[in-house]
Amino acid sequence: MTDQEDDFELVRGSGNVFADFGAPDTSIRQFRAILAAEIVKALDAERLTVRDAEARTGISAADFSRIRQVKLDRFTIDRLIRILDRLNQDVRVKISVAPRSRSATRSSSSPLAA
Repeated sequence: MTDQEDDFELVRGSGNVFADFGAPDTSIRQFRAILAAEIVKALDAERLTVRDAEARTGISAADFSRIRQVKLDRFTIDRLIRILDRLNQDVRVKISVAPRSRSATRSSSSPLAA
């Protein structure tokens, strides 16, 4: 295959893959994914298996397995933060609120609406 046969377009993402693919609740999904990645990093840094993590935190091994598999629909943001806390991780959240552009306001509801 030559370079001339490779017909593709490079598109810069928004920084939120969920928004780029039109998923609902993009802000919540991205925040959960970031928290889950931090949990996996903490587990990997201490070389904890899901069973070891369960013994240390009291959180079920099945939950740690779901987090590793990125099956996050069952997890609330506060639950993920609590898991990080039990893994001796400090979580700091910075929130800024700004009005959306008019076109975004007309086409979608609040990303944090339940």
